[in-house]
Amino acid sequence: MATDYSQLPTPTMCYVDFCLVPIGTGNVSVAKEVAEVQKVLKASGLAYTLHSAGTTVEGRWDEVMKVIGQAHQAVHQAGAVRIQSSMRVGSRTDKAQTAEQKVKRVEDLLAKDT
Repeated sequence: MATDYSQLPTPTMCYVDFCLVPIGTGNVSVAKEVAEVQKVLKASGLAYTLHSAGTTVEGRWDEVMKVIGQAHQAVHQAGAVRIQSSMRVGSRTDKAQTAEQKVKRVEDLLAKDT
């Protein structure tokens, strides 16, 4: 029996590390746009972590992808005509694990070495 790929569901949960970059704003700083993205993420209620090269957001697949689209729209509305984003998406089916738990696991291993 052939698989109907058009009917495959998306994974339930995911995390996305993304970097949204407005292009052609005439300003080398993107701090205003990053702040706008953070406002969208906060309003979403999803777990997220800002870091120096982007943001990690986690939650239900459809909600995470929706909020990244909303972040694009918010930055467009703030005046950016063009935006380029890069994303790394992770999902797993064997267990639930937050980004914070992933970091803690590595920190715990490092603590054993000291």
